[in-house]
Amino acid sequence: MEGGNELAKSMPSGEPVSQFQSKPIGGSIAIFQNKPAGGPIQQLQNTFKKLDTQVKTWLSKQSAPVEVAVVTATNALQGGVMGGLMGTLTSDITSAMPPQPTGFNPQAMGSLKPVQALAVGPWVQARNFAVVTGVYAGIACAMKRLRGGVEDVQTSMVAAFGSGATFTLVSGVGGPDMARNAIASGLFCALFQGSLYKVGQKFFQPSTEEVYYLKTRTMLSKLGLQNYEKNFKKSLLTDSTLPLLTDSALRDANVPPGPRLLILDHIQRDPEVMWRGKQ
Repeated sequence: MEGGNELAKSMPSGEPVSQFQSKPIGGSIAIFQNKPAGGPIQQLQNTFKKLDTQVKTWLSKQSAPVEVAVVTATNALQGGVMGGLMGTLTSDITSAMPPQPTGFNPQAMGSLKPVQALAVGPWVQARNFAVVTGVYAGIACAMKRLRGGVEDVQTSMVAAFGSGATFTLVSGVGGPDMARNAIASGLFCALFQGSLYKVGQKFFQPSTEEVYYLKTRTMLSKLGLQNYEKNFKKSLLTDSTLPLLTDSALRDANVPPGPRLLILDHIQRDPEVMWRGKQ
């Protein structure tokens, strides 16, 4: 008892007992403090990742209008900050551009409109970027909810069309025929985004086996249960079986009781999984 009291007294006050680990050395017990893995940067990344997971989990439980509004606002804020920084760096371009000469061809001068749109002050640039990123994220989020979680090239192209057209209207680069040029800009952005999506699919497409476990991997990562991915693969519990999972099925896959409860609760709360299960 006296030795135990001395060990307890030797612990720093205020530290939780879980941070200490006892190891037998000879006939005595030595206590070592468990240090968090990774450096400060790794810990910061883990904190942001955990916060991002919590936000996404909260959003998945909200109605479609709330999720779209939050996603639009947060992405617009990020785009505004990025645009403000870019506007600060490029504000001197406007003073370097030659003034429009009298009698110059308006159509030729109109080709400089996109450049002028990127050479404005930080506040205008922040507004333009906020509109582009917010509209794109909002449309993509709305289509994903309306289509039951499907996120493909069509979603990407429609969102790009909306952001491109809105940018033309807000930034004033459309000229006198604003509506026509907005549609043209939207079509160009949609085709460009669609091409990038297809190229990404071609060169960065996962293996055939991995395709069947994408949703499962995402779910387990959110719950911090990545170690049980091999159990799902060994038991052939693919993404299509998620809405059908039961406690007995997870038990047969050698998943312990605690993780089983977390997985089943997540499936019941995930609107995308439940929507697929009703198809």
